[in-house]
Amino acid sequence: MNESGRLRVLLADDQPLLRMGFRLILEGEDGLEVVGEASDGADAVRQVGRLDPDVVLMDVRMPTLDGIEATRAITGSGSRARIIILTTFDLDEYAFAGLQAGASAFLLKDVAPAELVQAVRVVASGDAVVAPRVTQRLLETYVRGAGPAAASDGPGTAAPQAAAPAPRDPLLEDLTPRETEMLEAMSEGLSNAEIAHRYFLSEATVKTHVRRILTKLHLRDRVQAVVYAYETGLVTPSNPDY
Repeated sequence: MNESGRLRVLLADDQPLLRMGFRLILEGEDGLEVVGEASDGADAVRQVGRLDPDVVLMDVRMPTLDGIEATRAITGSGSRARIIILTTFDLDEYAFAGLQAGASAFLLKDVAPAELVQAVRVVASGDAVVAPRVTQRLLETYVRGAGPAAASDGPGTAAPQAAAPAPRDPLLEDLTPRETEMLEAMSEGLSNAEIAHRYFLSEATVKTHVRRILTKLHLRDRVQAVVYAYETGLVTPSNPDY
């Protein structure tokens, strides 16, 4: 966020009409500013370094450098930018790989304007996961390694393979029993308000627990905590029909 208090957004997609549509939606809202556009992942990485946006809307399938590798480069650089992966269908293996690479959320490209604006604000705040139960469904599908194959955009575009869950991470031992409960609840797709209701806590207390969990596990935000919980085996897929 700049000195004026406006959220700065970078658009990364190889379709000019889609970028134009997103720009028109976002710039029609108070407090949002589109600071740049990129037509491929390599350009997105460069512009993040130059423009320091708060949020990047990142298509997963782009030339030169795809959105997954661009996301990995941006999060690995230490940038504060939060990344929202754009995809064409909800159980997209590329979207899952984008979350693994450090994205904070994903959205369908046909998202309603109000949902797009809300997603940008929510991800910038770091306090919640966009469409948490859809994110949970995506994780349950691909952590098992049995999800449907993602569509290819052309030669050389192979769908990333989901990795088998890793052994239990020793960092989990640093969590208190209450923090472990909080992480498990987050992995169910519960919001702060829902977690507070379940455990008879205030939302402020839940937020404090979430911050401590992220700090102890060296994670960027809530969705990364959920990915971590599935990949380390703390949470296992619960619905065999996914």
